[in-house]
Amino acid sequence: MLSMLLRKLSILNYRNIETALIEPSDKVNCLVGNNGVGKTNLLDALYFLSFCHSASVSVDSQNIMHERDFFVIEGEYANERGETEIVYCGMKRGQKKHFKRNKKEYKRLSAHIGLIPLIMVSPDDTQLIDGGSEARRKFMDVVIGQYDNTYIETLNGYNKALQQRNALLKMEEEPDPLLLDIWEREMAQHGTRIFQARSAFVDEFVGVFQLIYSRIAQSKEQVGVSYVSHAQRGDLLELIQRDRDKDRIVGYSLHGVHRDDLEFFIDGFPIKREGSQGQRKSFAIALKLAQFDFLKRTASNTSPILLLDDIFDKLDASRVEQIVRIVSGPDYGQIFITDTNRQHIDSILRAGQCPYRLYRVNEGAIELEEESHVQA
Repeated sequence: MLSMLLRKLSILNYRNIETALIEPSDKVNCLVGNNGVGKTNLLDALYFLSFCHSASVSVDSQNIMHERDFFVIEGEYANERGETEIVYCGMKRGQKKHFKRNKKEYKRLSAHIGLIPLIMVSPDDTQLIDGGSEARRKFMDVVIGQYDNTYIETLNGYNKALQQRNALLKMEEEPDPLLLDIWEREMAQHGTRIFQARSAFVDEFVGVFQLIYSRIAQSKEQVGVSYVSHAQRGDLLELIQRDRDKDRIVGYSLHGVHRDDLEFFIDGFPIKREGSQGQRKSFAIALKLAQFDFLKRTASNTSPILLLDDIFDKLDASRVEQIVRIVSGPDYGQIFITDTNRQHIDSILRAGQCPYRLYRVNEGAIELEEESHVQA
């Protein structure tokens, strides 16, 4: 199994991190500190280098530290073939961000997605269960886009066609039917391809997810995932065009893969309605760890970097123990873990018996506090 390992990370003026330089362990890296001191911001910088955007902030310039004019993130990565990849992102206020691979700027950011496979598990993942369908579509798209380098472009093509059709539907005067037809055909063409990719993903993903949840919950509950799409009803173009009059009345497109969803079940009932807080959190973590497993097997057979951001809160001790056993095992490569609770971190390090570096984070400053080179 190949791994894309982070060898060095340097940060300037990213959120509350004025300056940081770390050279992490190849296995476990722990970031310990109180809430709000910058632990998550370091993980977010890593996320940015994989996906060309923040995990939580949609406006790039908002990641620039207050009263600073720019931010820079640079990561030096190495694979098992000994090849080095240097990924750079810099942004000045009022200008667009610059993304470079080995000093060469990308023409299209979508060309970068998938170079550094990465999965982030965070408290916000419960939005997969409690939030709207957009979060669940993004959940599918983030993985598919990392192993299928045409998928993001297909998604962008669909969204452009959808926006154009919606703009025509909103017009006060009657829109040109030929123009509507053009954009509907674009929607159907891209949408069919998206549906096929999502269907294939869910079919392969569900079994892995159920296995991981069963380990976390020690087989106490049965869980399920079901994919729901208008494309399951038949030809997508016919479906979109059939309701054109109704769409004209409401002013937007009622049918298409932009309405796709995932339904989640526990013991045969919707988990959103029936699941306890601990069950919902376990469900969300299992979804993300299954996402990791799927990506590991599909993205050039590369083990993704795993980010675990404060995930143990509100879980009972037995579930924490099971998650620790899973992520400490040989199936996982380089891991970054944040926690306010040093006991959680110590239990992970004891369970893993593997090389680690522990960093203390305080008000944006990140210092190496402890390290071990022990091998299992």
